[in-house]
Amino acid sequence: MHPPPNPSRRRCLGALAATAGLALPTTWHAVALAQDTGGDPLGTLQWPGVRKEFLGSAPFQFDSAVVVRGPTFADDAMAVPIQVDATAYNGRVQRMLVVVDRNPIRQVLEFNPHRMQARLAFRFKLQQGSPVRALVLLDDGVWRVGSTFVEASGGGCTVPGGSRADGSWSRTLGQVQAQVIKDFLGTGQGRLRVRVMHPMDTGLVAGIPAYYLEDLRAQGPDGQLWWQLALFEPVSENPLLTFDFARPPPPTLRLSGRDNGGVKVAAEVRS
Repeated sequence: MHPPPNPSRRRCLGALAATAGLALPTTWHAVALAQDTGGDPLGTLQWPGVRKEFLGSAPFQFDSAVVVRGPTFADDAMAVPIQVDATAYNGRVQRMLVVVDRNPIRQVLEFNPHRMQARLAFRFKLQQGSPVRALVLLDDGVWRVGSTFVEASGGGCTVPGGSRADGSWSRTLGQVQAQVIKDFLGTGQGRLRVRVMHPMDTGLVAGIPAYYLEDLRAQGPDGQLWWQLALFEPVSENPLLTFDFARPPPPTLRLSGRDNGGVKVAAEVRS
């Protein structure tokens, strides 16, 4: 007759399995998740720390209505495409945070959709395979959490971008390209694409301090905000951002922002 499994050994096996991607017998795996991962549906050990860092003691729930779309494997760890979609809660979203559990700098951006749909597409740097999460605060004060796992060969946060490597960043710094598509793919919905030229240095490359675009927003002719973004170091070089309108776009949008060195961004896009 075999002795019952030791609880501490279960925790160790659960940690090893979560790190190595191994499957455990159902009962052992369930115990490991319950004890070590805070109920995370992806079963990763970092979630309790992520929750404490970004949500504190605020109420939250994992929610399949908050969708995070990304590749199964990131071919380019310096430009991983992601879309976060909380349009199931359009009109109720107060804040949307995007965080990456295993990045050395976890927070990627914060999005306030204001007059836009609660959906955003962008690219970011991924240091190693990790959960990517959207933390969405609704008007009821409860955070909804959506997640996906993106595998990668790694290194996206610790190598210089192309414009930094060839020195071209200083010639294009702050330039903006923007376009409004009034009827995107025949859906009847408007879409806005914005690219801002910036090296977006993480500060994790020897001799290159952190230098990144940290604020970007769009205002209509009446001065009202249509959307607002706080960006952080993991956003990819020369950020390319895609927004969807929740209502007909205004005739003009004024884009403005700044980086952490005080350089300002300004442009106007006509619809």
